[in-house]
Amino acid sequence: MSAVADNKDPAVSVCFSVTIDDNEIGAFNSCEGLGLEVVVEQREEGGNNGFVWQLPTRVKYSNVKLSRPVCRDSAKLTAWLCSFASGVRRQTATITAMTGDREVVAVWALDGVIPVRWSGPSLNPDSPKVAMETVELAHHGFLPKGAGGA
Repeated sequence: MSAVADNKDPAVSVCFSVTIDDNEIGAFNSCEGLGLEVVVEQREEGGNNGFVWQLPTRVKYSNVKLSRPVCRDSAKLTAWLCSFASGVRRQTATITAMTGDREVVAVWALDGVIPVRWSGPSLNPDSPKVAMETVELAHHGFLPKGAGGA
């Protein structure tokens, strides 16, 4: 039997479960933007022509985009987004990558999460596509394993 048929390959049929401060938001089938960039400043030293110093200055974290078809869990996401109407409070998010049979592949805990964008489905009878929703999260960085519910 092939790896595709029995879902043993962690790269096949991955979904992402999202929890924010112990609030289960549901599963997403697409996760983009998990990453960081170390910003470096270049300094040339007089008399040293062999190289240019690469000095790290700060770490920048890209926003994370999560997408899924509209489903019953969409109400959980909408309720979480509505909670920001009374004020923005940074929270901790946990993104868990799982195989099709719910076996955990990897976990990322994000510190200082706030939603920066949500886009709902485009409902058009002329275009019979799956109704999708996407939420974009900004964050202050990753938490070590074991912190923030990871």
